[in-house]
Amino acid sequence: ALTPTLRVAVLHLELQSTEHKDTLDYLAGDGKDGRPYGKLREWGLELTMIHGNMKIGDRDARGTRIFAEREFKESAQVLVATEAAGEGINLQFCWLMVNFDIPWNPVRLEQRMGRIHRYGQEKDCLIFNFVATNTVEGRVLEKLFERIEQIEADLDPEHTGKIFNVLGDVFPPNSIERMLRDYYARNQTEEVILGRIVHDIDTARFAEITNSTLEGLAKRELNLSAVLSKTAEAKERRLVPEVIESFFLEAAEDSGMRLTQSRGRRHVFRAGRIPRNLLAIGERQEPRFGKLGAEYSQIVFDKDMLRKDPSCEWVTPGHPLFEALRANVENDAADSLSRGAVFYDLHRDDAIRLDVFGVSIQDGCNNTLNRRLFVVAAKLDGTLSIHNPTIFHEVIPAADGAAPPDGSHLPDKNELERYLVAESLQPFVADVQKERERETGVVEAHVETSLNTLIARENVTWAELETQRQGGSAEAGLEGRIKQAANRIDDLSLRLEQRRNELEQQRQCMIGAPRHIGRAWVLPHPEQNNQRFGAMKRDDEIERKAVEVATQSLEREGYIVESVEAQNLGYDLKARKPHPEAPATAVAIRFVEVKGRAHTGEIALTQNEYKTAERLKQDYWLYIVLQCATDAPQLSAIQDPAQLQWEAVTTVEHYRLKREDAKNPAIGGQGAPYGDD
Repeated sequence: ALTPTLRVAVLHLELQSTEHKDTLDYLAGDGKDGRPYGKLREWGLELTMIHGNMKIGDRDARGTRIFAEREFKESAQVLVATEAAGEGINLQFCWLMVNFDIPWNPVRLEQRMGRIHRYGQEKDCLIFNFVATNTVEGRVLEKLFERIEQIEADLDPEHTGKIFNVLGDVFPPNSIERMLRDYYARNQTEEVILGRIVHDIDTARFAEITNSTLEGLAKRELNLSAVLSKTAEAKERRLVPEVIESFFLEAAEDSGMRLTQSRGRRHVFRAGRIPRNLLAIGERQEPRFGKLGAEYSQIVFDKDMLRKDPSCEWVTPGHPLFEALRANVENDAADSLSRGAVFYDLHRDDAIRLDVFGVSIQDGCNNTLNRRLFVVAAKLDGTLSIHNPTIFHEVIPAADGAAPPDGSHLPDKNELERYLVAESLQPFVADVQKERERETGVVEAHVETSLNTLIARENVTWAELETQRQGGSAEAGLEGRIKQAANRIDDLSLRLEQRRNELEQQRQCMIGAPRHIGRAWVLPHPEQNNQRFGAMKRDDEIERKAVEVATQSLEREGYIVESVEAQNLGYDLKARKPHPEAPATAVAIRFVEVKGRAHTGEIALTQNEYKTAERLKQDYWLYIVLQCATDAPQLSAIQDPAQLQWEAVTTVEHYRLKREDAKNPAIGGQGAPYGDD
């Protein structure tokens, strides 16, 4: 019995049309035209099929391979497929495969298994390979695997796992297939074939290949510190599913998409038919993001939900539906962005102008390597500074009629661009260039090794043929084979030169012309001195003292502390414990938001800080420092503060700690109270 979420892939070998049709009818016959029902249908299973007569198609074209893939994911329990499904089909939502008839070529068997055992697979894959042991093929394969198991037992008697399955290296991919064809074509005996298997797979050869594999893994370049750095960076930049879902729901409503929540299932939505305006955008973006479907039955924004129901569609940045929606929002907002906007900031005492620029880094082949948003801030005295785009998370829309000051004397766009290039874009392109040099260096080493090896091999072949000709050989077709070998050498040499030129171009990194996206003014909040919100306003001197106390506390615990207060990341300090030889999971990292109070008072997080805390969860810490105006400041550290009860103060888009949590000593790392306000 199959559960609703279990999917089973059944594949068989397609040799010729009659055998393909017979096997397909036996497994999945539909009972039409007087034919019997297939075994799987007799068992009451919901089926779909993929075979060689089907076009690739797309998810909306019935009778195509991609449609069958979607049908298998969303409704059918079993996919019956021929060798046509061996490539180009993604079945990582399925973890059970039955190879009804295995191919003679091990590489093709690997390709089949790669349909389910691939990136995105959440389970251990279970694969059954059916072999008819009362046939020559069955006995050959049985003898082959017996021999490999025997050698593995000799080399690794304790089963430590150091022996790799290197059948593809011991035998060339078509070797077994050639043996079996020789058996039928040349009337060789079964004993000859089995003898060749025993002879060709010897323990010394097997050990040599295995050891070279291990050595290759050991020598693989691995910069652990870079891996850890990327892991930390990924945590910082990751968008939580709640943020993606919130954006999608609001954007969908503005784009004419009718989303309905699945009955009894939170965070699962039905998109239904996709509006024409989005379909047109999806068609333009298809080369980059893939085919946009005409409808989507069940979409989710959290990858973890696929574990419960793999038939759902995971919509996230990079998915054609998400990207079509994002492009539509960007198009609709273009006029508003060009007109600009006015915001309020509770913590600002003077007005500031913000200009947003989009910048891309390209290589010599016009490939975009990186894109980023930069914000150039200009004070009324002409002082310029660079900010992270998250600065807009700290502000709220101003009231109707709020007028910005006269900024005609401030630097124009050209001056802002020059400042941006000097202050931020040169370091930006330098970082991209460094990474690009490393990547192209690795590729170049492989290109030189592989193509020069092929050229050397063809030169040997050409030299052997030329020697035969000079020796007076009258072998038929010799001249043609010499010419073919010479042509292959020329083709490989040309290919090597082309790849060298391409890699040299790919090394070159340059800054694309900055694109001015929009402008905004940020004004002091008119109610910042109101009794209700005054306690939330930042006091620079008190905050400086609080950050100093928090930094000293972290350094005593062995952390290396970096201040990122000016970057508007949603936290003030980035703290790491250096463990250069430890795995990534053992490296301690804290993203610390510091809140200081002169004596006691309410604690408030901005919307950006609160959303960042939600995203970083256990890695986010709130350090509260009370009595900063005295000689005895009191520090309390709270891990994952987003899980506490916060009260939304929507007037200024802040979150205030509720009274019951604010007085609970259990949540302060050192048990310190927050005061009586």
